[in-house]
Amino acid sequence: MTGFRASAPLTGAWHHFRFEVDDAGIATLTFDRPERLNALTFDVYADLRDLLTELPHRGDVKVLIITGSGRGFCSGGDVDEIIGSLVNMGPRDLLEFTRMTGTVVQRMRECPVPIIAAVNGVAAGAGAVIALAADFRLLSRSAGFAFLFTRVGLSGGDMGSAYLLPRLVGLGRATELLMLGDRIDAATAHAYGLANSVHDDAELAGAARALARRLAGGPTLAYAATKLLLTREMDMGLAGSLELEAAMQALLMKSADFQEAYRAFTEGRREPRWTGT
Repeated sequence: MTGFRASAPLTGAWHHFRFEVDDAGIATLTFDRPERLNALTFDVYADLRDLLTELPHRGDVKVLIITGSGRGFCSGGDVDEIIGSLVNMGPRDLLEFTRMTGTVVQRMRECPVPIIAAVNGVAAGAGAVIALAADFRLLSRSAGFAFLFTRVGLSGGDMGSAYLLPRLVGLGRATELLMLGDRIDAATAHAYGLANSVHDDAELAGAARALARRLAGGPTLAYAATKLLLTREMDMGLAGSLELEAAMQALLMKSADFQEAYRAFTEGRREPRWTGT
């Protein structure tokens, strides 16, 4: 980390989930409350927000995997530790909480690091939205999605789900999933376009690692630019999108990776040695 990226020191340890970074630049965030199907607490939300804020300022992370321990990915907000508290909060505190949860999704979408959700079991409520906000969703065959918000009397549009889901599965499917709150299995999620791939339970972690290794070993600067364009152009017209893409391509044509790709081709069509610069 340099002073140009951030002035505050990075957090040394995270106490409300497991977070590890290997030598290849692959970070793994594991929700670690298996006895509660990895239900979220206020502290988990806050740490998620803060980690995702720090992630772009680290120099050692090229890709992030999010998964859960035990038989669930994330079952959403903890009924006792969150839901029970919310019913006694005033409007100001409630708005601060809902804005914090939305910031988690905003940080995921704005983070230049590719994010893989390895959904190893139930992804419900906020857990479903966290998976939705990832760049890739790999599911185990035992996994499932349930956007449960209307089941507890809340809007199905929560944490950006009414923005992201229609863009992924279409308005009709999104209306069905967000209004009814029914659980769909992994095969249905794949058919809807909500999952990139489905794997046997025992093979999910390996599949997520394989994709992460591919991303970590590739042109990470180009991946970051692609993610930025995909996110920004969701709200832009064609003319603005063309101009933004033109500017981005012109910048990347001065990158070391672009020059290396040309050398690799002219030197006998070898594989480029990407540096992410």
